[in-house]
Amino acid sequence: MRTFANSVATLALIAASGAATADTWRYAFEESLDEVQGQYAQKFKDYIEANSDHELQLFPFGTLGESADIMEQAQAGILQFVDQSPGFTGSLIPEAQVFFVPYLLPTDQEQLARFYRDSKAINEDFQDLYAAQGLELLRMFPEGEVAMTTKEPVTTCADLDQVKFRVMTNPLLVESYKAFGATPTPLPWGEVYGGLQTNIIQGQENPTFFLYSTKMYEVTDHITYAGHNNFTTAVMANKDFYDGLSEADQKVIQDASTEAYDFIVEYQKGLAETELAKIMEAKPEMTVTVLTEEQRSCFVDAAAEVEAKFIEMTGDSGKAILEQMKADLAAAAQ
Repeated sequence: MRTFANSVATLALIAASGAATADTWRYAFEESLDEVQGQYAQKFKDYIEANSDHELQLFPFGTLGESADIMEQAQAGILQFVDQSPGFTGSLIPEAQVFFVPYLLPTDQEQLARFYRDSKAINEDFQDLYAAQGLELLRMFPEGEVAMTTKEPVTTCADLDQVKFRVMTNPLLVESYKAFGATPTPLPWGEVYGGLQTNIIQGQENPTFFLYSTKMYEVTDHITYAGHNNFTTAVMANKDFYDGLSEADQKVIQDASTEAYDFIVEYQKGLAETELAKIMEAKPEMTVTVLTEEQRSCFVDAAAEVEAKFIEMTGDSGKAILEQMKADLAAAAQ
């Protein structure tokens, strides 16, 4: 397991390198280079380096610690860019938990792509909320429908009774799995595989590509698609860094984020199906269940309770964000 001392030593090295190379920018993310966030980061890097005299140094998951560590480093200006799910920023920006209201987001990829590209809630309303935390929100994008992986099959909420289900350290996600009937158990990602292996937890959720790349199929036996959410991530810059750039450099960054967004939307077409086939090849006995409308009805019913909890947690600001997102989603569906 990574240690705090290792992270500190790594930070010392990159800080020293930064002093020597002022035009090197640093970008950390929560996945490996060959996963979705890594593919986005590489496209972002390629554009920056092709259209400016800056270099971009990429730090995949684990090189600088856990998710909380890289967010702290971005806020402190040690990192210029960070890619982190609202699941982890929910404690900083409670309204960002809106992405964990079950059944708010559709499963249709084309509708999702239009929504994330054009949403007023994302591209305007969230800007001030992130800025208040020292962050310039550059782009949000989807990473795929999340699936539950468990030790025992899940076809109804009752099947989650007494199941210790790993969730991100996100208050609303905790409430979601309580409403679903499980025992939500927040854990850092680095402890999830071992927790499943030793039965400390019996379930977790993630997009299909991540289930394959992290070998979740080795320590669980059942995959369930309830259609309840799509994994969202957000790319941010340190605001002081961004505000101090020339207009030309800011434009390069904005253009890079647009270029990378268009790329990652196209990259993900068919990705879930391809990665699920790899899981079944590696473990043919794995069961895959797509819940019917009747089977998912208890999860859908629980969503209203979670939505009410979100508004209770975030007040008028959260309610306004939720209403704007619903309007944006309706527009994207047309």
